[in-house]
Amino acid sequence: MFERLREDIQSVFHRDPAARNAFEVLTCYPGMHAIWLHRLSHYLWTLDWKWLARVVSNFGRWLTGIEIHPGATIGRRFFIDHGMGIVIGETAEIGDDVTLYQGVTLGGTSWNKGKRHPTLESGVVVGAGAKVLGPFTVGAGAKVGSNAVVTKAVPAGATVVGIPGRIIIKSDDDVEAKRKAIAEKLGFDAYGVSEDMPDPVARAIGQLLDHLQAVDARLEGMCGALNALGSDYCAKELPALHDEVFDCVKDGGETKAG
Repeated sequence: MFERLREDIQSVFHRDPAARNAFEVLTCYPGMHAIWLHRLSHYLWTLDWKWLARVVSNFGRWLTGIEIHPGATIGRRFFIDHGMGIVIGETAEIGDDVTLYQGVTLGGTSWNKGKRHPTLESGVVVGAGAKVLGPFTVGAGAKVGSNAVVTKAVPAGATVVGIPGRIIIKSDDDVEAKRKAIAEKLGFDAYGVSEDMPDPVARAIGQLLDHLQAVDARLEGMCGALNALGSDYCAKELPALHDEVFDCVKDGGETKAG
């Protein structure tokens, strides 16, 4: 018991720089209080003392603002940051080292009595306000962005953002280098494709740059073949792309986003 308590406190220090000492964590972290009360309610649930388990769970909800059904299975070093408004359903399963932020819902989409809530494997991080709904698995190390609504399985290590949730696949270094080169050649900053902005729009822009790069390579090959045949057709310069055009597009996009 005391070993698990010490482990819980250490997990807070690893994931929350605001934590100053063990006494503060013990007395001022509602996420920890919710987890400890859930362990008691879950133990009562396994003993088939269902009503008493629900009473303890309801007390935890009243005390912390975090609602965890006593039937939910939770692993070690589970960390709830802030926590207000979190809801975890009866058949939810949570692995080790999982982190949830405020407003997260691990809910169901069916009235069936069986498995109807998600499974979060070890190392998953779910951002504030996100909803993970249904009996599927979020793979180890995956991240769910704030306010995302996820209704399908998520591969290990992936990042999901948006409504409905869309999986972001990180491109390899070679692809990113090609995208940057074609963007520079076009004469504008591909501000939407940087690694620190992993969203569906960025992914779409990246794919457009991939397509432009392939078209550009094909045209260069065709021009080389024509020049070998003695034609000067490809000697003509392509129309210039002026930076101010793309600056207007960028400014307009940022205004709408704001």
